[in-house]
Amino acid sequence: MPKLGLIAGNGHFPFLLLDAARAHSLTVVVAAIKEETHPDIDLRADADPGIRVHWLSLGELSRLIEIFHAEGVTRAVMAGQVKHKQIFSSIRPDWRLAKLLLNLRTRNTDMLLGAIAKVLADEGIELISSTQYLEPLLAKPGVLTKRAPDEEEQKDIAYGRTVARAIAGYDLGQTVVIAAQACVAVEAMEGTDATIERAGALFRTLEAGEPNSESGGEPTALRRSLTVVKVAKPNQDMRFDVPVIGVVTIQTMRRAGATCLAVEAGRTLLFDPAAIVRAADEAGIAITAG
Repeated sequence: MPKLGLIAGNGHFPFLLLDAARAHSLTVVVAAIKEETHPDIDLRADADPGIRVHWLSLGELSRLIEIFHAEGVTRAVMAGQVKHKQIFSSIRPDWRLAKLLLNLRTRNTDMLLGAIAKVLADEGIELISSTQYLEPLLAKPGVLTKRAPDEEEQKDIAYGRTVARAIAGYDLGQTVVIAAQACVAVEAMEGTDATIERAGALFRTLEAGEPNSESGGEPTALRRSLTVVKVAKPNQDMRFDVPVIGVVTIQTMRRAGATCLAVEAGRTLLFDPAAIVRAADEAGIAITAG
């Protein structure tokens, strides 16, 4: 039976890819990262003889290669986020990863994961697109919810895409939060949901506002809701760091007071699209893909 290596990060993504690969009758060898992968991955392996799980630390690049060689893996996929801040944590890299890090010009996501992909390729392990078995979950073009973005939200989307594509080009992040064509928050290492939460907290502070003497004590803050714009990088490598949206993102938007979400069609994964749309419709949130 053909084998697929799965380098599993955090969240639900590895489980979705695991199910899809098994549906294609692939034996899956999971390299589970101790600092990131959910322990339920072991339960999947216990229930399915076609899944084998090996636990390793984030810094153990040599062990990852040894596992795949021992299992006869020649094709692998990355699924699930590995927090970028882990690079600067107390995790100890092995000699191979330490050498790789020392040779990087910058430690952004593209540079680091691209270098790891090259090391794997040199060892006879091809890293393939993380969407290869999940194409039905890629966002389709158009309005996905009952409600379409209104005129103001459309203006925020247009402005937000310009800003988001600019920062994505520098590999700083892929999400911005906009209100009244002004940028409220920009994603960095914290991730999409934390960016939305930060925007909501900031916006609430602005709405509280300082009294405006010219308007008889009315707050000076923006009075419009938040629009979240998430894009792929200009030269997105679909092997890793693909934009993803889940129900948790919609729940976070609802708490933050965001009413609109814009993503890129064909380059954004929607985890459980039906549940996402249902949650958005219940919250009155418009979702559009373009």
